[in-house]
Amino acid sequence: MSHERVETNIGLMAILIVLVISVGGLVEIVPLFFLKDTTTPVEGVTKYSALRLEGRDVYIREGCYNCHSQMIRPFRAETERYGHYSVAGESVYDHPFQWGSKRTGPDLARVGERYSDDWHAAHLNNPRDVVPESNMPSFPWLFSNTLDGANTAKKMAALNIAVGATCPTCDLYSDADMDAAQGEVAGKTEADALIAYLQGLGTAIKR
Repeated sequence: MSHERVETNIGLMAILIVLVISVGGLVEIVPLFFLKDTTTPVEGVTKYSALRLEGRDVYIREGCYNCHSQMIRPFRAETERYGHYSVAGESVYDHPFQWGSKRTGPDLARVGERYSDDWHAAHLNNPRDVVPESNMPSFPWLFSNTLDGANTAKKMAALNIAVGATCPTCDLYSDADMDAAQGEVAGKTEADALIAYLQGLGTAIKR
């Protein structure tokens, strides 16, 4: 097949472009499903508790990922500021993962246990009380909104399907976990759940 024929036939060129991109994508992506580093949890990384799972949903709902990444790149400037670079094995229980790339605020991949629960509560209620120069909005409603846990077990069941499809060695939620889920979160505030989620981020590698 001559170059001239390809270059003068837009339909043929489009087909060949799609073919090349498809083959290239498969070659790059498919092997990742068989690499242990991308499908096995890092030692110490565990599935989310019921409260942290609800907190993660609050994090997503409030759009925290729009300003905060959870991906420390393997560069000196990054690791000196935030800690050990992010690895795929930390995110095996995340569907969807929260790596992101936008940093209006600092990266949160290693924020767990860096501050006290009281600090996080003050920061969520009015960020300028603890960081005067912060441009982060306040989230006072998180302290009055309470969780009922009515859908927590369903969220666990959905995650079992997503995680089980990509991580054969992962610890999935048991029937007992799902039966106890509502009782673990009912009556807690959304702030409690979000703080629990944040306090667990990145702690396995930090230890």
